[in-house]
Amino acid sequence: MRISWIAKKFGLTFCRQIAGLILLTALCARAQLLPVSAPEQAVVQILTASQTPEFDAPWRFDSVRRSTGTGFVIEGGRILTNAHVVAWAKQILVRRYQDPRLLPAKVVFAGHDCDLAIIELLDSKGLEGVRPLTFGELPAVQSTVVTIGYPAGGEQISFTRGVVSRIEMQAYAHPGNRSLLAVQTDAAINPGNSGGPVLQDGKVAGVAFQGIPGLQNAGFFIPPEVVRHFLKDVADGRYDGVPLAGVTLEPLQNPAYRRQLGLADDGRGARVDALRPDGTAVRVLRRDDVVLEVGGLVVGSDGMVLYRGNRVSASVAFQQPQSGESVPLKIWRDRAELTVDLPMEAYHGDRLAGRSYDTLPRYFMHAGLVFTPLSADYLETVGRPGRDNLWAGLAKLIYELRGRALEEPSTVRAEPVVLATVLPHPVNADFSVRGGAIVNRINGVRIERLEDVIRALRENQGERHVLEFEGPDHGPMEALNRAAAAAAHTEILRTYGIVSAQRL
Repeated sequence: MRISWIAKKFGLTFCRQIAGLILLTALCARAQLLPVSAPEQAVVQILTASQTPEFDAPWRFDSVRRSTGTGFVIEGGRILTNAHVVAWAKQILVRRYQDPRLLPAKVVFAGHDCDLAIIELLDSKGLEGVRPLTFGELPAVQSTVVTIGYPAGGEQISFTRGVVSRIEMQAYAHPGNRSLLAVQTDAAINPGNSGGPVLQDGKVAGVAFQGIPGLQNAGFFIPPEVVRHFLKDVADGRYDGVPLAGVTLEPLQNPAYRRQLGLADDGRGARVDALRPDGTAVRVLRRDDVVLEVGGLVVGSDGMVLYRGNRVSASVAFQQPQSGESVPLKIWRDRAELTVDLPMEAYHGDRLAGRSYDTLPRYFMHAGLVFTPLSADYLETVGRPGRDNLWAGLAKLIYELRGRALEEPSTVRAEPVVLATVLPHPVNADFSVRGGAIVNRINGVRIERLEDVIRALRENQGERHVLEFEGPDHGPMEALNRAAAAAAHTEILRTYGIVSAQRL
């Protein structure tokens, strides 16, 4: 009766508007009780305290450094971020969106070759109510993406919109010696953004990870393909790594050479130029084979493939399988086409040529002489501006670490050893080689790895230790009185406050 009277007095339309407002108010009140699905709710700030060793004085450490990064919650209640955000971390704290609490966390998996890591909170209840982000597909060039993170210069979350500029194989700065698929965008990616999600249509299109110094309006993110490969790899509780075939392809665009090989001039096929002796490709390929297809992708005469609409290096096709799987190849050999299966394995033979993380450097000391493996970390330490070690011998070390395997594979040492430094003492006062020299032989024993140094010194019964170093012709030689060196060893450790003479 009352409703009928209101309808007559104010009209039916007005009544419908009032009913709509009541319904809308009820829905809004209900929405406030539901979990918030905004993507920023799943994005966290990561605060770390890290400490790295000094590779030219491997018993020491740099001062503790504090830094920040970004991560985001994924399925399973874990947080995905960059490996470089948590590398060497002594402490990891997580701060949720608009939450003042600092939540302790730990690293569960770290893939330093692909610069990805998974961390989890020590108290799993800290992420209750957070909806994980889901992954989308590789974004198209010229499409728009949004980067979310906590860049340096402020404490609040930041959103930057940008356009995908290009997609190609890119050197990953964190390992230093690996190139994987990467996406370039003009969305700002600054220190602190690392590990944050790059979104498109509400889904993760990549993980922000690096920029290029001096290059404006250019940042890079890790695409979903690489992220999914990492997540699939760790699903069994262990990270194996991105497979590496150990094959170098060269363009095959010379028409005369193609005719000599019996190939049509159709823009298809790249030549096998080099094979790593310890890689998997050497099992099925030969030098001067022509690779026509990898994993169903046609290899062009420029060594590129068309991958999801983008022309990129054919190496992307070798990185699709997991370690232990194989990839089918079509090759041209002896003027005939063959199909072979190439087994793929994670490759660690170049570990010294790339940066290492979370594993302390090996070393051995005797009579003030400090021996350590030659590594990229050692090179970067001695090559820093202001160091006294910027000598011409640096080029020789770089060749030993990165060039010899390609040019003189039969002479490669499993673990080249350098005399990192000499701690001054009367017993070694006459040493002219003070550090940064590759050890060739000690007491006639060729030094292939650090353990050879220990064996050569301990097994020697002669009056002197004779050390030979790499150099022009035979290289410099030095000697120590064996008995005097043994007597001075403990005193030198005590003088310099060194707790242990070795870490193996």
